[in-house]
Amino acid sequence: MTTEGLRAALRGVRGLVLDADGVLVLRAKALPGSVEAVRSLDERGIPFRVVTNFSQLHRDTLAGWFEKGGMPLAPDRIVTAASATAAYAAKAHANRPLFVITATDARREFDGQQLVSADDADALPPGTVAAVVIGDGGDDLSYRNMDVAFRLIQGGAELLAMHRNPWWLTERGMTLDAGAYVVGLEYASGRQARTLGKPSPDVFRQAVDGLRADLGRRLPRSAFAMVGDDPRADVAAAQKVGLRGILVLSGKTSAADVADVAAARRRGRGPDGVAPTLAEVVAALD
Repeated sequence: MTTEGLRAALRGVRGLVLDADGVLVLRAKALPGSVEAVRSLDERGIPFRVVTNFSQLHRDTLAGWFEKGGMPLAPDRIVTAASATAAYAAKAHANRPLFVITATDARREFDGQQLVSADDADALPPGTVAAVVIGDGGDDLSYRNMDVAFRLIQGGAELLAMHRNPWWLTERGMTLDAGAYVVGLEYASGRQARTLGKPSPDVFRQAVDGLRADLGRRLPRSAFAMVGDDPRADVAAAQKVGLRGILVLSGKTSAADVADVAAARRRGRGPDGVAPTLAEVVAALD
């Protein structure tokens, strides 16, 4: 896409929703130009939110990690799959036990809620545990914990997925992600999970609410654009709830995939705009 085409796709945009992995960082390192792009947004007074399915850390910790990389982000500018799931559980299952499998630090998003261990959950009468939550649990995504989760779901617990990512890129390359375990539980239990991270509309709506608060105006969702590296979980999912979708080629989708992206756009199903990196997107904003 030409610079003029990108500018046209972004005309009238007043705030951005940014994916983290593949847009700001890749393999735990800041992508070229991303730090400067975020700084430019701040200097120009353009509000943004970072929406990420990375759910191993609490938002406070994640903000500190970004700051160490030279990219200061306030925790309230970040919406993670963990924070979105915790917010949903607090409303839907208030004061009821939850069986949560996620990283230790991310569990802090559930502070004030009633979390139970695998042994305690297994010992409770059927129907007591309100929900099973699957996140980036690492080695805690064990057979033992999956078996307990399965029985809880069979007993009536709601299955909540922080996200459905089958894999993600780490320093080791393509790495199995928590979405694979979610699909396994769905298959075994016959129950569909409620996904709270991308591509769920919940996270995009939450991000837009924050942008509207920053601007002090209730602008339409078309006044905001999602910038992501995943044509489906980022771009198409955001478009479904009314945002514009801008695809960058700095992560999962590379320049080699441009032909497929262009074909999708001709069929009316592709991104509103395509750019090499976030830097070009920010430069093209009014």
